[in-house]
Amino acid sequence: MSLAKTTIAAAVFALASSVAIAQDNPMVGGAAMLAEKNIVENAVNSADHTTLVAAVKAAGLVDTLQSPGPFTVFAPTNDAFGKLPDGTVDTLLMEENKDQLVKVLTAHVVSGKLSASDLVSRARANGGRYNMQTVSGDALTAEVRGSHVYIYDEAGGAALVTIADVNQSNGVIHVVDEVLLPR
Repeated sequence: MSLAKTTIAAAVFALASSVAIAQDNPMVGGAAMLAEKNIVENAVNSADHTTLVAAVKAAGLVDTLQSPGPFTVFAPTNDAFGKLPDGTVDTLLMEENKDQLVKVLTAHVVSGKLSASDLVSRARANGGRYNMQTVSGDALTAEVRGSHVYIYDEAGGAALVTIADVNQSNGVIHVVDEVLLPR
């Protein structure tokens, strides 16, 4: 192989490798999610998570979610927050309801990094369901149904994981289509 062909082949391989690395993390809310950034740094770039980001800021949880963790975050979209009864988000964002907001948000966070394959394998090893404790002290349950993972909250609600394994420097995010509520 000539030097020119070897150089071209090396450049193509390097480009393909960088594309593969960039594609390891899914796009969320129209933005690239960079594994070297933390949960907050990535979430602020997602157009689908502006309500969640505003709530995290109002609750004073930015520093916590920027800490080393690791954390597993089940991140509800703006549409998920929109499914709550009218006025719920505005009420939660009021300063006098900060404790309740913190409770709701931390009911979406589990200590440690649990990938989708971790959730699936642990659920299958436990009869199809895997129980987790959130940092708020509430319970979540992962259930595998066909090729989908659902997360159940203590209030009986179920959220579908719509985008799994969004890796972060301090954990992993799984995007969900419902807000998980503590009992």
